[in-house]
Amino acid sequence: MTKTLEGDILDRLYTVIASRKGSDPEESYTAKLFNKGTAKIAQKVGEESVETVIAALAEGPENVASESADLLYHLMVLWADRGVEPTDVWAALAKRQGISGNVEKAARKNK
Repeated sequence: MTKTLEGDILDRLYTVIASRKGSDPEESYTAKLFNKGTAKIAQKVGEESVETVIAALAEGPENVASESADLLYHLMVLWADRGVEPTDVWAALAKRQGISGNVEKAARKNK
């Protein structure tokens, strides 16, 4: 069975996340993360990455999907904090499309 969702869900999520910058940290978890700064946001991305890996190794697909959603959310908070737009990431991915992963990785090492 094929599941479909609107393709722009990540763009819409990013818009909500970015709108929370400067909001009251007592009213919004996202605002609380922004208020704590880049180091805390990056730490949360790391934590969610580890939780995603653990779910992939020891849990079912539902938990992998849930942890992946948490990871994407925290990654997007980090993007917004650092001034990275989703379109920046999509452009970086588009540049790599059709290029062997091995070739692309080797090119980055030579820079």
